[in-house]
Amino acid sequence: MSGDRPTLPPVRLNSEAELAREALSAPLLARAVRLARWAGPETRVGAGGELVEEQLPAAAAELGLGDDQDGPAYASEAWRVAVDTGLVDIEDAPAAGEDDDAEGTASAGENLSLLTAGSPHDVLALWLDAFDVIFADATAPVIDDFADLVGEDGEIDFERLEWDPEEEADFLEGVLGNLYLLTVSESGTSQGPVPLPALAASMIVPDDMGEPTDDILEQVSDAMMRLDDQFRILEPIGLVEYEPVDEALMAEVGDEPTPPVDDEDVSRYGMVRLTPLGLYGVRARMLEAGVDAPAVGDLADKGADALLDGIAYFPELSARAETEQWLARREPAEAAGELLTAARGGDAGAPLRRLHCQQALALTGASAEPAVRAVLPDPELGGLARVWLAERGAPDVPPPSETMIFWLAIDTIAAQLAVEGDLEELQELVEGLVGQHSGFFDAAWRVEHPATADVLEAMGRLHPDKSTAKEARKAAFKARSRT
Repeated sequence: MSGDRPTLPPVRLNSEAELAREALSAPLLARAVRLARWAGPETRVGAGGELVEEQLPAAAAELGLGDDQDGPAYASEAWRVAVDTGLVDIEDAPAAGEDDDAEGTASAGENLSLLTAGSPHDVLALWLDAFDVIFADATAPVIDDFADLVGEDGEIDFERLEWDPEEEADFLEGVLGNLYLLTVSESGTSQGPVPLPALAASMIVPDDMGEPTDDILEQVSDAMMRLDDQFRILEPIGLVEYEPVDEALMAEVGDEPTPPVDDEDVSRYGMVRLTPLGLYGVRARMLEAGVDAPAVGDLADKGADALLDGIAYFPELSARAETEQWLARREPAEAAGELLTAARGGDAGAPLRRLHCQQALALTGASAEPAVRAVLPDPELGGLARVWLAERGAPDVPPPSETMIFWLAIDTIAAQLAVEGDLEELQELVEGLVGQHSGFFDAAWRVEHPATADVLEAMGRLHPDKSTAKEARKAAFKARSRT
């Protein structure tokens, strides 16, 4: 696995069983399933597999929407999802251009049985297909009057729409990607809802822009209304929880609300959050597009080398959760041995592997002790082994040599520099190490560690005392001269 940092924080997903239950309870998929079970030999469809208009009232009634004026529209949408996901099979449908009065019939499709006999994974695969259908709806153009689009040849001229399907899809993919990033915290769990203006601004306002211009604010306002429509479409499939833009704002300021200038009543401008199922769905689309979108648990069945490399740049809580899942599948002694073997090496990523190995070993029990004691003589691992044993009050722990002490100090700082952790904590670590060992730099520059010179240079930048910082830089020069 590459040592490069992942582009997104790891997400902690619900189990497939929990997600499958959410998928089945999503209003739109639930309606599609009901219509698939309702379909029979007398169900009549047109050339595109759509329910003929005369069938829509019965379909709406089946969904309990017979008294809703939008019931036929909801039924039509649910039917299309059922057809496009294989919940319904279309038979003898007329081809486009044939007799307008010709009709086909429908019956329950093979995928309908997956909802009761299939695995949670099967259910989620079907839900992802439904998500694709609704995503296409959300990026489709809004057409108020088809008559305005009919050319002299009688055909619809879609170029008049000034609609670029790829551009529309890319925009919504980008929005969902930003929402994913804004939703997933460093702990890997879902955070609170995101204000629609903030989400729209994330797509429009350049990162280096100070005060947005009037033109940019207008673009953000346009994007908000575009997203308001799209999230209303995406909510019934269970992707998001959405609080729409307050319609009173439209009446107050005209056709479109201007973005708020402060946090007052920000919820009136729309609030959106990805559901646990939405996190799963957006991540699936990103993975399909080749985006590095890790999830906690991905490494549980992989080797220790994959674990230590994979969690290298995970936030602390996510790294711990991933490690706990990995350890849960192994005996402590076996796990400790694998971790220690994977932690060896002189490459640039090795110090960070050893740091995470030490943190992983901290989660093991006493039965890991034989594997830890076995590496006490190892120049790379002996130091961390002694730390582990000492923390548990183990008897007969041999004291480390001076060489091992300084090697471990260089290795520890190299690991901390790699993760670019809290600067104040790193400064305290550097000050503590220098303060504990008189003549630290006289010994440190001689340490046979690949990162010695780089670490000493960094200590020169970090130590607040000028004379000590100068000593560190001199030691770094000696280390480079020696190599």
